Amino acid sequence: MSDKIKTGFEMEGKLLPLDSIIPVKQITRHMRTSAKYKTILASIKEVGIIEPPVVSPMKKESGVPQQYLLLDGHVRIDILKHLEVKEVFCIISTDDEGYTLNHKVNRLTAIQEHYMIMKIIEGGVDEDVIARTLNVNVGEIKQKRDILTGICPDAVELLKDKMIAQNTLRLFRKVKPMRQAEMAEMMNTVGNYSRPYALALLASTRKEMFNEEEYEKQNMTHSVKPEDIARMEREMESLERDVKLIEESYGRNVLNLVLARGYLAKLLDNAKVVRFLSNHNGDVLSEFQKIVEAASLET
Repeated sequence: MSDKIKTGFEMEGKLLPLDSIIPVKQITRHMRTSAKYKTILASIKEVGIIEPPVVSPMKKESGVPQQYLLLDGHVRIDILKHLEVKEVFCIISTDDEGYTLNHKVNRLTAIQEHYMIMKIIEGGVDEDVIARTLNVNVGEIKQKRDILTGICPDAVELLKDKMIAQNTLRLFRKVKPMRQAEMAEMMNTVGNYSRPYALALLASTRKEMFNEEEYEKQNMTHSVKPEDIARMEREMESLERDVKLIEESYGRNVLNLVLARGYLAKLLDNAKVVRFLSNHNGDVLSEFQKIVEAASLET
């Protein structure tokens, strides 16, 4: 067996005429009016192509490629054609399969986006330039820049890779750091990062855990009676305790289930056991078989 690893791309890219690049899908009029298209257009106008398109050579009889199949970058190529650009630097793929190029792209969370913008600003790029590049107004860039103001490091660490919206993060500023960390932990536990859930956590927060004046604003905004708040506080505290107890026992219970399932599988491999259960406890045998044949523990 060869120990050589075949590379998926040529080590050096090429500057290619746009006329030699053949798209494999069409950019529609609707796509050209989308926010994503406009953002890429603004970025190209401001800083040029950041990520080169990926193409695959279409071999001719002479062996010299005259045209290239476009695997990735259809929007970028369409924009360049409308801007009447003649050439573009491309990455040359050694395979004509485009599925693996960008199918594992992860979207930036609000906190990751904040760090990215802060790094760009620290690098000396003006906020106006960032706004033009992303096709947004300067106010949005400032909001993203200041999104973590008033939020404790523990809460930020817990939520840094979670898809939580900016307007939800801003709710954390209403409460003290200890409660912020508790709210972030609860969101992670239940896997819910929505604004309504954050508002529910705020509504169940004790008065002393709010920042000054925020408690009164909270009551005025939601018109909640003191007795209702006290009841929700008790219910939420009880729910938090129950969730933590379940979380602590979940791993142990899953392990026990896996072991039990493995033991049942071994039993059912024994023909004598199966024959005995079939003759005396058919219903038990049927349930054992369902457990063993289940695709997962959730089935």
